[in-house]
Amino acid sequence: MSPIAFEDLSKTAGTPNGQVENANLALYTAAMEDVAAELNVLFVNAFAASQNWYDASSKPLTIDGFQLTDEGYAILAPFLADHLLAPYRAMSVDEAALHAAVQEKNWTWQKLYKSPNGVHVYGRRHKPFGPDNYPHELRKLDEMTANRDQVIWATLMGDSFDLEKAEANTHPLPSIETNYRPSAKNGTIDYKYGSEALNTMTVPEGYRIEMFASEKTFPNLANPVQMSFDNAGRLWVSTMPGYPHYQPGDPKPNDKLIILEDTDQDGKADKETIFAEGLHLPTGFEFAPEGVYVAQGNHLILLTDTDQDDKADKKETILSGFDDHDTHHVISAFCADPTGAIYMGEGTFLHSNVETAYGPIRSSNGGFFRFNPKRKHLERSARLSIPNPWGTAFDEWGQIFFTDTSDPNVRWMTPGTVAVPYGSFSPNPINLIENAHRVRPTSGLEFVSSRHFPEDVQGDLLIHNTIGFLGTKQHTMKDDGTGFQSRFQHDLLKSTDGNFRPVDMEFAPDGSLYLVDWHNVLVGHMQHSARDPLRDHVHGRIYRITYPSRPLVKPAPIAGASLEQLFANLKLHEYRTRYRTRRELRGRPAEEVLPALNRWVQSLDKNAPGYEHHLVEAMWVGWGHNHINAQLIESLLSAKDFKARSAAVRAVRYNRHQIPNATQLLVQAARDPHGRVRLEAITAASWMEPEEGLRVVNEASNYPIDSWIKPVYETALKHLKGEAIQFEKWTPPKTALTG
Repeated sequence: MSPIAFEDLSKTAGTPNGQVENANLALYTAAMEDVAAELNVLFVNAFAASQNWYDASSKPLTIDGFQLTDEGYAILAPFLADHLLAPYRAMSVDEAALHAAVQEKNWTWQKLYKSPNGVHVYGRRHKPFGPDNYPHELRKLDEMTANRDQVIWATLMGDSFDLEKAEANTHPLPSIETNYRPSAKNGTIDYKYGSEALNTMTVPEGYRIEMFASEKTFPNLANPVQMSFDNAGRLWVSTMPGYPHYQPGDPKPNDKLIILEDTDQDGKADKETIFAEGLHLPTGFEFAPEGVYVAQGNHLILLTDTDQDDKADKKETILSGFDDHDTHHVISAFCADPTGAIYMGEGTFLHSNVETAYGPIRSSNGGFFRFNPKRKHLERSARLSIPNPWGTAFDEWGQIFFTDTSDPNVRWMTPGTVAVPYGSFSPNPINLIENAHRVRPTSGLEFVSSRHFPEDVQGDLLIHNTIGFLGTKQHTMKDDGTGFQSRFQHDLLKSTDGNFRPVDMEFAPDGSLYLVDWHNVLVGHMQHSARDPLRDHVHGRIYRITYPSRPLVKPAPIAGASLEQLFANLKLHEYRTRYRTRRELRGRPAEEVLPALNRWVQSLDKNAPGYEHHLVEAMWVGWGHNHINAQLIESLLSAKDFKARSAAVRAVRYNRHQIPNATQLLVQAARDPHGRVRLEAITAASWMEPEEGLRVVNEASNYPIDSWIKPVYETALKHLKGEAIQFEKWTPPKTALTG
């Protein structure tokens, strides 16, 4: 069978037009046909057939040019059946039952062929915990798959097969004993609830912490891992009671994406909606106008609610090939940038190979992906030799920061996004956290941007810690020349409950801070067996921190609000309000948003405080619709505030395909008096063709190169010249807690 053709969606989806791909595919198909004829092998030309399907269809049959939609597969399947299985087409078969039987076998076979958590099944964690159970699990999976194959054949022949009886005779699994011992790392087998749990927590004077929801009221809130508020102000949580991965013989995993609401405004959840269930380890999710993007093992999937009943009724696999051989640090810590592109962290030791419409994206051993849903474009933005990056946050100017767990550090990501060839690493950006307050492991990151919190903490960075320190540390983050400097402020939250495991946080529409508590006696993928009986699959809490002496923020209208209201929101102090507002605007028709956006920009008072920031917001809104206002970008490159100029450089970096004078603009930025703008220009240049990129980098060499710029400059120069890049690969310290 030949490949299918590449569908041209360039005018509607912004993906490549596929001319080069189709020329190559035509040659490939012709060569296949010649070999098949020579060897007298049946050959099916799906390349030519699919071109006809595209021409005849009134809507796209692929999601990005090369991956078929459900409608596309509905055409391909009978086409293949007619060509490959013609002798069987005359049989009378219960097609629905046959399809269900095949799907059932496929699910089990996938768990055998590509076992999640292969690090335990086959790899570096095989000892000491693998031999006790995994050879038995693989044998059982093999037998379960064979049984389901028998169901398929029985269905074809009109017979029956007693699957339940066959399952009862599959290989038994040994029982696993816990290795739990009370320690500073482990929690306690005596779980605390309600006020007893709250009494273990302390916050600074003036703050208050309350429980918003727990598994006692909402049993589906088991092992919560990520949270986010939607445009209507409702709290969504992904839960993973199926962690660390499916065990053969158990019911299928039923991890969920749930919606919690406080309908009576008393600070406690009183309503739950299950948006999606039957998931397996949804380690990250992010909203978009078209649905919810969710990490799902090897895949990035899109869940859609087509009938607006708050339940996902459509599931699309958008990208495949992400590594999940260690499920505790697969793609996670989802966070959208100001334009809607989703950043996804990936931990060390993983090796992803993802096919995209723009070519394959390969990665290994730690870093970040950036996925632009509008263009279906995936980039390995940061190739960094780091452990597990479990926290990502943007400040008010769209500057991105991240934390990794095991060293642990907090870093400004941009210097680490300089392009390097596969197999090499970018130099790690400078750690910003004082050594005395580096406590591992970290999970969750958020900037304080809420008028409900005191004025003197605005712009501070909050970091969760889950073993060495149980709580949330608060640090300043100040500009310091090209880069930043930080100092410890205080512990915003501290708990003495050994089971308290804060893993994510976000400011709510009313300005209060919500946080997720994974809540588990055991932590660590390598300290305990994956099947340790004390691994908790039941508990989970959501807490809420307020500052009662200051009023809560009045939530800004977002979902369904007028364009006038949404543009007014872009001037508000709260970053998360603007974050959700931009998301709402991305969901409105571009032909309505863009003209109104231009009128709003023209109406702005040039002498008002925040004018240049408002222009940056406008740039992000247009960019979110895949529309670049070149005039606006050029004016921002001459802004008074260097942070506005830096933001404009990032816009040029990611939109060179639609900015004819991109190289000239980056050369201009490379001459900027501020080091941060020059650093942004150098990182952007590293992704260009060598001749153009070197123009920018060489221009930057005429200006001061400080300790922030130097490693970026040297790496970009070597990459563009095709020279080898030296790096030091991260290795866990002897006492590292990489789980």
